[in-house]
Amino acid sequence: MRIAIAGADGRMGRMLIEAVLNSTDLTLSAALVPASSPSLGHDAAAFLGKNSGVIITDNLDELSKADCLIDFTRPEGTMRHLEACVKHHTRCVIGTTGFSDTEKQQIQDYAREIAIVFAPNMSVGVNASLQLIELAAKLLQQGYDAEIYEAHHRNKVDAPSGTALAMGETVARAWGESLDQVADWARHGLTGARQDGRIGFSVVRGGDIIGDHTVMFCGDGERIEITHKSSHRGTYATGSLRAARYLADKTHGLFSMQDVLAN
Repeated sequence: MRIAIAGADGRMGRMLIEAVLNSTDLTLSAALVPASSPSLGHDAAAFLGKNSGVIITDNLDELSKADCLIDFTRPEGTMRHLEACVKHHTRCVIGTTGFSDTEKQQIQDYAREIAIVFAPNMSVGVNASLQLIELAAKLLQQGYDAEIYEAHHRNKVDAPSGTALAMGETVARAWGESLDQVADWARHGLTGARQDGRIGFSVVRGGDIIGDHTVMFCGDGERIEITHKSSHRGTYATGSLRAARYLADKTHGLFSMQDVLAN
């Protein structure tokens, strides 16, 4: 497969470029950045001291050379990239978070024309954790309070993280509820006693934390915790390449990492 990488000058973009170059079945075909990037015109593998032959560009028509785009940028960038993917019939793996409801609906609309894997976290471990959380939530609905804690680096711009939201949605769905109806996004001042059936969120932003997530089910006399901690972004790259390979024989449709892992 020919792979294009969006945000090629960022930490995640470079991790993805390195992973593609080290793979035996994938080829780097395009590396995209915004027009303001100082990396424009440089070789995509220059940061590795290598020559890939792929020049970093802001020209989205380069997606015509790719079978699949992997995008971990910002919502506004991802939406522009998706429009170009539809134009060039290029599949897309989306790891971007922070989309509005309108943007999420647009992604569903695009999936009628191209194949998309859309997941708030590409880590295989995180997606295994979601399955464990679903099982625990079904068993622990009565007599247990659900709390979700997440921590990320100082530069993350959305909160709670997409992964924390996915965890909350998993718990809410297992309880037969909508997350928006049962979430406590913040607590301050005289809040009163905790209400049954609510899902609380706690957010930390600081330093270079890659990503920590914990779902707690707190009962009388015991607490069950399901925790995932990322120590290296390589796990996201590995999952993203797995998602791209999953799309190899897909022409359209919206898929999750659960679909990828079940394959």
